[in-house]
Amino acid sequence: MKPALWAWALASALAGTGCATYQPQDIRAGQTEAELQQLMGQPTGRYPGPNGQTRLEFASGPYGRTTWLVDVDASGKVLDWGQVLNEGRFAFVQQNFEGKDKDWLRYTLGRPGEVRGGGWQGGQVWSWRYPTNECFWYQVSILDSGLLRDGGAYGIDPRCDPGSVGSSWGGR
Repeated sequence: MKPALWAWALASALAGTGCATYQPQDIRAGQTEAELQQLMGQPTGRYPGPNGQTRLEFASGPYGRTTWLVDVDASGKVLDWGQVLNEGRFAFVQQNFEGKDKDWLRYTLGRPGEVRGGGWQGGQVWSWRYPTNECFWYQVSILDSGLLRDGGAYGIDPRCDPGSVGSSWGGR
């Protein structure tokens, strides 16, 4: 093995020993935040909740299709948790978006996998990939003021149809 490759392999192995095993199935009520992080790693987000609670986000990344949100009480003990990128949670957003802002949306769904400009309407469009057999993502439009423009809709994930993204008609 080449020295540079060997050093990279060793560094990767050592880095992996300190990482969590990402085992959301082992989360249980009453665990401490430290025990939770042993299972899930460092949270990707922290959001203040009611009564001194904190919502911890464990997102699997921009191309990931899961986000676990875990509520801990003021003393750091797990209260509730769940994988929130699902059609039930999206329906909740669609039914309750009026008067809500992007902070509420992030608290409800976690960070989006992609944020882009809203085009001629301004604002932004936030998108989440989620576990589905289809190639959809869920998207919510946000006004420049930070308020939600709509409750979201499903769209075709451009990652699944790369020929339609940025293609030029006959630009070969």
